[in-house]
Amino acid sequence: MVVNWLRNSPVAAWLLTLVRIYVGYQWLTSGWGKITGGFDAGGFLRAAIEKSGGEHPAVQGWWASFLESFALPGVGLFNVLVPWGEVLVGLGLVLGLLTWEAALFGMVMNFAFLFSGTVSTNPQLVLLQIFIVVAGYNAGRIGLDHYVTPFLRRRLGRNRDFGHLSGAR
Repeated sequence: MVVNWLRNSPVAAWLLTLVRIYVGYQWLTSGWGKITGGFDAGGFLRAAIEKSGGEHPAVQGWWASFLESFALPGVGLFNVLVPWGEVLVGLGLVLGLLTWEAALFGMVMNFAFLFSGTVSTNPQLVLLQIFIVVAGYNAGRIGLDHYVTPFLRRRLGRNRDFGHLSGAR
């Protein structure tokens, strides 16, 4: 019942527009601050790895191993991916362009921050992004997805499963 309302109701579309603009603004300003203010993920990654020790670790060992063996050696890549990823997720949500995909990638980043022991606004953003993802097309109906989704459906073919673009299951 709630899922049907989120996916089909015009009232839900308007409420989701407010939610996605709020979430998008949070992502956009965070990413832009990193781009213009200089960003180095190295300190964040080292702090997360340190949180994996002790009697009550805030970071799981498997995640700390990933950070230590992959993320920290590739910190230069993450110094680019994180701020630009945040900006692109923010733009997608604010404009309602590829809304479902933007919310999904935003959730992936939020979970990465949570896995790294940083709570901040991440749980709130994950919760709001869940509503956007569940709503599918209706979350971006009042936005550029109104124009882009029909184009993508025509271009990519109607026989493929693009349920997330229509909100259908």
